[in-house]
This record gives sequence, C-alpha cells and structure tokens, in this order.
Amino acid sequence: MKFTTVAFALVALASSAVSFPLDSIIGNVLCVNSHAEGINALTKSHSSCSKILVDNEATSSSTLPSTGANARAMDGGFRQGLMLRSLRYPRLLASALGRPLGSSGLRQARLAHSKRPRVVVLGSGWAGFELLRRLDKRQYDVTLVSPRNYFVFTPLLASTSVGTLEFRCIVEPVRSKSSDIKYYEATCDNVDVDQQTIQCTSGLDNNRQSFTLPYDQLIVTVGAQTNTFNTPGVTEHALFLKDIKDARNIRQRVIDCFEKASQPFATDQQQRQLLHFAVVGGGPTGVEFSAELNDFIRDDLSRIYPHLMDKVRMTVYDVAPTILGSFDVNLAKYAVKRFQRQGIKIRTNTQITEVTKDHLMIRNQPEEPYGLLVWSTGLTDVPLSQSLAKTVANDAHGKRLLTDFHLRLLRSDGTMAINNVFALGDCADITGYSLPATAQVARQKARYLAQVLNRVGRVQGWTLNDEKQFTYQHLGSMAYLGGWKAIVDLGADGDPKAGTVPEEVNAVTNPFSSAAAKRRPLRLTDYIGEGRLAWLFWRSAYFTMSVSLKNKILIPVYWFLTWLLGRDISRF
Repeated sequence: MKFTTVAFALVALASSAVSFPLDSIIGNVLCVNSHAEGINALTKSHSSCSKILVDNEATSSSTLPSTGANARAMDGGFRQGLMLRSLRYPRLLASALGRPLGSSGLRQARLAHSKRPRVVVLGSGWAGFELLRRLDKRQYDVTLVSPRNYFVFTPLLASTSVGTLEFRCIVEPVRSKSSDIKYYEATCDNVDVDQQTIQCTSGLDNNRQSFTLPYDQLIVTVGAQTNTFNTPGVTEHALFLKDIKDARNIRQRVIDCFEKASQPFATDQQQRQLLHFAVVGGGPTGVEFSAELNDFIRDDLSRIYPHLMDKVRMTVYDVAPTILGSFDVNLAKYAVKRFQRQGIKIRTNTQITEVTKDHLMIRNQPEEPYGLLVWSTGLTDVPLSQSLAKTVANDAHGKRLLTDFHLRLLRSDGTMAINNVFALGDCADITGYSLPATAQVARQKARYLAQVLNRVGRVQGWTLNDEKQFTYQHLGSMAYLGGWKAIVDLGADGDPKAGTVPEEVNAVTNPFSSAAAKRRPLRLTDYIGEGRLAWLFWRSAYFTMSVSLKNKILIPVYWFLTWLLGRDISRF
C-alpha cells in the first residue's frame, strides 16, 4: 500500500517535470535577454545601436558555417522578435531597425495599442480564469473585475478543508507576471447594456467607493452561490464550501469541536453534541467532504483523541431519495455501501426546516444536535445575476441567465441576442441546451469563447455568426469516497437531467442522448468504475488539470507528506 503511494508521488513529480514545456523556458530566457538588450540600447546613441547590430551580424557570420544570407536571416529573426514587443517597447524596435522613433511616432504606437477593443471580464472562477488565460492580449485590452485576486481549483477544495492539501496548492493568482491585464478588486453592481458601462464598488476600503468602467465586450462569469432555500438559520449557523475562506473556517471548526470536547468540564451529552458532524446535501461536494473528514478523523485525530472516538458521529442529509443522483445508479449504490462500512450515516428523504446554533430541526422527526454543519445543497444566483435578470432572459426557475449557442446574452423576450455581452459559467445556461453547473462545462465554454474572440479579432470581416455553435463534450464525473476509494462515471449519460437538446439543433453532438451512447464504442475508461483504481484515476485527473507548474509540484508533494507524516492539526 505504502509502496503504491510512494510510486504514485514519484511518477507524478516526474511527469510534471517532463510535461513542463522546455520551449517555454527557452522562449522566456530569450524574452528576458531581448528586453535587457533593449534597455541597454535605450541608454546609448543611435550610432552605438547600429554598431551593435553590425557586430552581431559579423559574429553570426563567423560563427556559423554559412553565407551572409544566413546572417541576415538571423538578424531578421531578431528584429521580428522585437517587432512582437513593439507596442510595449516601441523605442526598442526603433533601435533595432536603426531608425529613431520620435515623440510623434511613440504617441502613434501607444495610440494604436490603446485602440484595442476593451474586454471586461467579471469573475475569476473556472470560466473567467480560463478565458483570461486563453484570450489574446495583443488583440484586446483586457480588464478583470473580481472580489478575489485568485482562482481556486475547487475539485480539491474539500481536501484543503481537512489538511490533506494546503490552501496554496489549489490557488492561482489572476495577475500574470507580465502586466497584460488590468485587475480591479471590486464587485460589479450593475450593467448598463445600452451605454456599454458597468458600475462597480471597490472592495479594498470601508468607504466602498464606486466607479464606472466602459466596455466594448463584456463577459459575465460571476458564478453562483450556495442555495439555502430560505431555510431559517442556515446563513447564520452553517458553513459552506465554495472558497478558500470556507475551507479554512471548516478546518478550524473541526479542531475546535475536538478541543472543546476534551475539556475536563465537558459532559457526555456536550461531547456527543460537539462531535456530531452534519452535512446537508448528498451531491459530489457533500459526499467528498464527508469522505475527507472521515479520513481525517480516522487517520489522524483518532491517535490524538482516542478517548473521544466512541462519541464521534457523521451524518449526510438529503431531501432526495438517494445521494449522488447525477451518477450511474450502481455507482451511487456503491457509494452508499462504502459510507455505511465507514460508519457514515445517510439520511435521505429528509428535509431540514430550521437551523439553530447547535440543533437541526427536521420535518416530522426529532431535532438533532450538531457541532459542525456544512451546507452544500445546490446553487442559486448571485446579486448581479438577479439584477441582470430584470432586463435579460433567464431560465424557468429564474436562477440562471440564458444565452444563445454563441454564449451571447438574450434580451428579456428571449429572441434577440446582445452581440457584445456574453455569459458563461454557473451563472448562465444555453436556451434549449441545458447543461449542469460544473467546472468542466464552464471550462469548455471559456475555451470556446476565447477561440471565437481571438479569431474575430484576428480575421478581418469575421463575425460571431461565422463561427460554429458551442457544443459540450461530457468528460465524466468523479467523486472521492474515502479510504483511497472513489467512483468514476465516464458514460455518455453522465447526468440524466442535462443536455436536453432539440433534435434539429444538435442531434449528433449531444453527449447525453441514448443514441450517442449506442454509437460510441466502449472504452477502457468505462471499466474503471469504483474502488482503488478509480481513486488513482481521480487523483491523476485532478493532478493533470491543475494549472501551474508550482501546483503540479506541490499537490503530489503534500499528498506524499500527508501519507508519511499525517495532517496538520494546529489551529491558528
């Protein structure tokens, strides 16, 4: 067992090193060298710059066994590299070409740079962050407005809530090392579609100062928030699992419950109340958090608080008849059996009517005391989506904004698209093509829109209507069940409630149709199913999907350290 984990960690580290693009390293080194030479050139006269180029040409001719044509080609390549940075370093281009760029020429270069279409992105979640990574900054003047200056890799958020991974392992900064985007830590309060402006409120001071931003293209990726269904007391007493702050609060609360139960004056009744960990919501988030918490208690806290283990309880509540309703029925049954073997109680067909400081009120059942309550019962719209819903189309439940197949927001009548306002991620859905609010849907939409906008900006006369419509490719669903076990559902019918596409619109590419399932040949991955092999697939998939090289190194390192040394139980 331990050998398997060590081998996996070593393979993961090796694969991250091998997969790192070496040409990117070389390209970055060349960029740094070019910038350094350009800065030096700025401090010298025009004649000195010309002499440098002549010397470089002579050196190239003497070093390479080639004619002067090769030297000129090398010099041309050097100049072409400088051309790519002409907008950012116009004087560097002038020095390389042997011609001074006067103040008027510099103003013209900057003017051309500033005339790029202004693209404003709202939100730094899966859709917004992926779009920022792939949008061509040379064609667009990109501005990001978001209350947080980082992206969270949410599939591993439950792991950070119990210390399996540290918080930095799943966080990516939205500011790139080069200043190719503008970022404002603020919240968008209102969108004026007719005037093409947005009203924002800064999140950096107590004054909450407001400001207005104009746009040429607006991309709304504000996500969604956890749905409390207006249950009294949830907002005040429950914890959620949507952000790093939530994971940190959960980790502190778990340790707090054990420390309070360890006090000499704690009664048996108080200990049982403090050590009852309740999770409301039987979807992937609630199930994975329950599994991670159970691992934490069994593997680490049991050695520190052995006298309290007989009082620990964990319960998953869901109003539906079963947990993991979006998974294959057999996989969902496997998850139920797995939880039962681990001592996790599942209470389906159960509705929470009210939450107090330390009790759950359950319809037609006795109240239940608890020490920690995590609420993960689906999503609802955020304030900006609610504001936009007054002027644009939204779904039947009024929770998601509606777009066409090019991801453009629709007017309130649902017939006309707003050509320069797009919506994607958890806050939006396509009319007639309902898709689940998942990370992979948001990611695929962001890649599609970035590709479309890059082509529209690059090809003269090309419009959105010339592009193919968005189609979704379902890549499967995964859930961790604890104890190095998981389930993986890679079937074509991944979510039976999603992907209802009109036959005349998308009969071929609908991944959820029964016809698509019959046409697709069986793959090796269809046999992964459940168990330890599925767990290995789960970890490998999320390791591969992590964004930066830093996190590709940190994630397997912390997995290995957790297995070797255990989780950190300090509270600070």
